[in-house]
Amino acid sequence: MSNVTFSSPVMARDITVYAVAGDRGTILAVAKAHKIPIPFDCQDGDCGSCLVEVKHLAREKHRKYAIALTEKEKELLRQLGKISKEEIYEAEVNDMPPHYRLACQCFIRNEDIVVAFEGDKTLPAQAPYLTPAAKVYKGGVEIGSLAEFHGFAVKVEQDAALHFDKLAAAMQACGNHEVAKLFAQLAGFSRLHLAEAQRRAAGTDTDKLLPPDYAWPDHETPERTALWAGDPLMSRLDALRAALVGERRGYEFYYSIAGTSKDPEIREAAKEFYMEEAEHVQVLEAWITREEWLQKNPMPLA
Repeated sequence: MSNVTFSSPVMARDITVYAVAGDRGTILAVAKAHKIPIPFDCQDGDCGSCLVEVKHLAREKHRKYAIALTEKEKELLRQLGKISKEEIYEAEVNDMPPHYRLACQCFIRNEDIVVAFEGDKTLPAQAPYLTPAAKVYKGGVEIGSLAEFHGFAVKVEQDAALHFDKLAAAMQACGNHEVAKLFAQLAGFSRLHLAEAQRRAAGTDTDKLLPPDYAWPDHETPERTALWAGDPLMSRLDALRAALVGERRGYEFYYSIAGTSKDPEIREAAKEFYMEEAEHVQVLEAWITREEWLQKNPMPLA
């Protein structure tokens, strides 16, 4: 069983589907079943029209699979300039997957993946999906410099990490250990972002640039989840949904800056942050898809 997230500029938002490994065959077959617009022509690995980039979401300690990389596919990827000699060696010797695949040749295995593709270039690219609030969000103040942006970013990630820590402690205290572990992991994600923001702000006194509370909607930074997320009776699915709200708000915050700032350096920095936030959103959406499927299809007791 696996989550397959499809991502493309011709789609308004990423779409995650839950696929049974081997049950529906190739990535292209899953895409067609869910009306995902991956271009295709021959469907036999001869034309290369269904070229996709596959990102594996498993941690490094978990197994990744080259998934039967055939000679036909290797040759076509080589002709397209999408596979290196090193990647071919890793696929043949260590069964490690290359970055690019042909959707009609790549079979779904028991692992979560993100499938990115360009789509039909005759169609206009669509902006990432945003909630209506993101389109009017201004952050209370206009960010005037790259250093000021880094101050905002440090504050966002700092508050997110502390908030998830508090939620984890609250869940641990009431005995909800599974959800506590989840929030602790999310705190870790936020600390990685915080470390990156602090690294980029090296040499800048970000304490002097931190925005005041009134700069944020409801006087709190975007990635803080709703207060009800501390409910001791909440389920793992509830926790995931609450976390997703926060991660989407963080994504939308950075995305709005990238789309509205007049400073190209600020736009570029905000773009890097919102792309990282988008990965967190993809992971949470994949977890939620799996959790919803498991609730509808509980595993039989041994």
